[in-house]
Amino acid sequence: MPDQQIELEKALKTLKKGGIILYPTDTVWGIGCDATNAEAIDKVFALKKRVESKSMICLVSDFKMLQQYVEEVPEVAYDILKYATKATTIVYDRPLRVAENIIPEDNSLGIRVVRDPFCGKLIRKFKRPIVSTSANISGMPSPKNYKEIATAILEGVDYVVNLPLQNKSAKPSSIIKIGSDSTVKIIRK
Repeated sequence: MPDQQIELEKALKTLKKGGIILYPTDTVWGIGCDATNAEAIDKVFALKKRVESKSMICLVSDFKMLQQYVEEVPEVAYDILKYATKATTIVYDRPLRVAENIIPEDNSLGIRVVRDPFCGKLIRKFKRPIVSTSANISGMPSPKNYKEIATAILEGVDYVVNLPLQNKSAKPSSIIKIGSDSTVKIIRK
């Protein structure tokens, strides 16, 4: 069994150097990097062969970190997250302190407060949000398990976290957009 502490240290070291990691999230296998490092984000776009207008999401460890990266978290977001039964990403208006190239033209950003213990520890130790995007080339299906991850992705990242995906039902998160005026729109159930 791989040692979670060793994997945590190796992933942290890679993120701090501006590298990109392949890691198990609270939903599916993700490609991640420092959400405040524009060069690292460019590497992810290049690896996925993805146009920059397609947005990626960020993972944060808790509500306190969430508040540091969004101008204003609408009250309704806390209620949604508190009662959500599955991983839920919320798209917020006016993100702060993240790299410009991760923010789409509408000045919003999808952020998920993680429930996965490994992700939570990694983000807490890193002290910054981490980008999370599915481990596939843009336009290809998202891999449902590690074996389905394309060789180009495995070889294109700087570090592959050697831990199993804890969530056996590996499905992408729900995505909900909450406007500054607290309007709620479900993007993906």
